Amino acid sequence: MSAHALFDTQGPRGRATVRIVTMLSVVAAFALAALVYWQLYRTGQLAPSKWRTFIQPGTLRYFADALRNTALAALGAAAIGLPLGLVLALGRLSRRRWLRLPSTAVIELFRAVPVLLVIYVLMFALPAYGIRLSIYAKLVIPIGLCAAAVLAEVFRAGVLAVPRGQTEAGLAVGLREGLVMRIVVFPQALRMVIPALVAQSVVVVKDTAFGYVVSYPELMQSGKVLVANTNDLIQTYLVITLVYVVVNVLISAFAQRLERRMNRARGMGRVSILARVRRTAIQ
Repeated sequence: MSAHALFDTQGPRGRATVRIVTMLSVVAAFALAALVYWQLYRTGQLAPSKWRTFIQPGTLRYFADALRNTALAALGAAAIGLPLGLVLALGRLSRRRWLRLPSTAVIELFRAVPVLLVIYVLMFALPAYGIRLSIYAKLVIPIGLCAAAVLAEVFRAGVLAVPRGQTEAGLAVGLREGLVMRIVVFPQALRMVIPALVAQSVVVVKDTAFGYVVSYPELMQSGKVLVANTNDLIQTYLVITLVYVVVNVLISAFAQRLERRMNRARGMGRVSILARVRRTAIQ
């Protein structure tokens, strides 16, 4: 199966253009970083006294709690978004209109509206009908719903990228359509959409920053409180930025390692799929 099933392969001119644009972007980024460093140094924002707060045990514990809350919010949103996204994708791929049309409507709705608007609905509209949610739920549910809509399209694209012959081969040996999807098509689709899943997981982590709207003590809200007590605005948000960068780099590194392992097992995976198809067909 082609590794470029979800996008077109670039030619020599395209690759050269990408290299040039990448080099220019790196130079521009270094120039911008140097300018920011100079401005911070010139205005005294890099003085040791400005950073002493961030090595105190109390501050470190405070940021550790904020990071834990951010992780809990991201995991909660993922627990909603992944299964719901898969269900919506299967619904949109269904031949039955009573499944396809509602699934399509839900996907398009939550792809169109911003996360913040959904948070406001849960904050202000639901209480008017006597429905009251916890602060955690007010943050996690909107992020999970919007992520599910995006993930549904990711899963659907992966399924459609699997060659039609795979499905036809499964049906030819007597498998039901649902079994073909579960043991033949979906494992191959999942391997292809890992990069998109990683990108969306990074978006989910960043969306937890909306916690300040509902006063959920994640990184941004905790930073806001810390700034109010120390007046170290630039230093606080630089530290928070660094934490977000480290977390997202770790997520990307984990995904790359997982993708390499899946690619190494690709040949064995094909044999396993064929064996499962044979066993299922015999049964």
